[in-house]
Amino acid sequence: MDHASQAVGAPDLIRLQPGLLALRFEVMKVASARGAVRRLLREGRIAPGGTVVDSSSGIYALALALACHEAGLRCVVVGSTTIDETLRLQLGMLGVRLEQMPPSRSLRADQDRRVARVRELLDEHPDWHWMRQYHDAVHYRGYQDLARALGRRVQREGCDAVELVAPVGSGASSGALALGLAASGLHVHLTGVQPFGSVTFGSQDTEDPDMLIAGIGSSIKFRNVRHGLYREIHWVSAEVARAGAVSLCRDHALFAGLSSGAAYAVAGEVLSGTSARPQPEEWCVLMLCPDTGHRYVQQVFSGFEEVPPVGEYAPHRLRRGETPRLPWSCTRWGGSVPGPAGRDLR
Repeated sequence: MDHASQAVGAPDLIRLQPGLLALRFEVMKVASARGAVRRLLREGRIAPGGTVVDSSSGIYALALALACHEAGLRCVVVGSTTIDETLRLQLGMLGVRLEQMPPSRSLRADQDRRVARVRELLDEHPDWHWMRQYHDAVHYRGYQDLARALGRRVQREGCDAVELVAPVGSGASSGALALGLAASGLHVHLTGVQPFGSVTFGSQDTEDPDMLIAGIGSSIKFRNVRHGLYREIHWVSAEVARAGAVSLCRDHALFAGLSSGAAYAVAGEVLSGTSARPQPEEWCVLMLCPDTGHRYVQQVFSGFEEVPPVGEYAPHRLRRGETPRLPWSCTRWGGSVPGPAGRDLR
């Protein structure tokens, strides 16, 4: 390895229990940011030594900072209030110019404010490059390369097919990993995890009063979300995600954040459904853990003794025309991930 970003961006594959694997990242979006920066430099869309800018609720900010440090680029981040002091100091040492927005009462207000500020900065500095993690498909490339290699590791675990449970976020991670795993020869079904208050899959009218997982949802439409890939969608509240994060550490000693906690809650539900129906291949559930728990020590893990096991929660399955409701709802979305030869794997 030539740079620390290569180490922190490489995921660990952990068998949590029979039929359930976790793909655990230290800094998840590094593979995507590194792949995007390298491609944009090759294409001349970023000048050597130039400046890039983007909006982030946390993980992408660090990933982009690491990619820019490696490539010798300047980095500007318009950050959410969820960027804590530890991350703020780390970004500063990496040379990032951080503009952190004040707290907002909703996911919509938080994200709209950040994107508006990015546009203001671009008006002032037209030579800067907007990375547009939400819209530029260049962010798929790094994940797909990673997923092809991951697919071979999953097959060595005895799985010919996977139910991939992944926070949706910008769409690049879940979509690209699903496509890359399928390209490796696996059969793949994709279940997306969303917060309430997100427009991506239609929960914008249901606000979570404890909105803490803004990074896996959106108040604006993301072009990097390929809706036709998702077989099922789960909307998970901060309450359930917290129970998932605490239970993940209790059950498997894996200290991870709210996005991972939400994925663990959904993965347990998917696993119980998978084991209850016959499968033609050796199926397993692969859950994505995009964040560590260190950002959430006070907000999430303080008072963990009072947090119930995540198994005490269950999703409400929506009927046609019904609005997602707290604390946890799900629906069959009906999408599918094509296989290497374009097979429909539904």
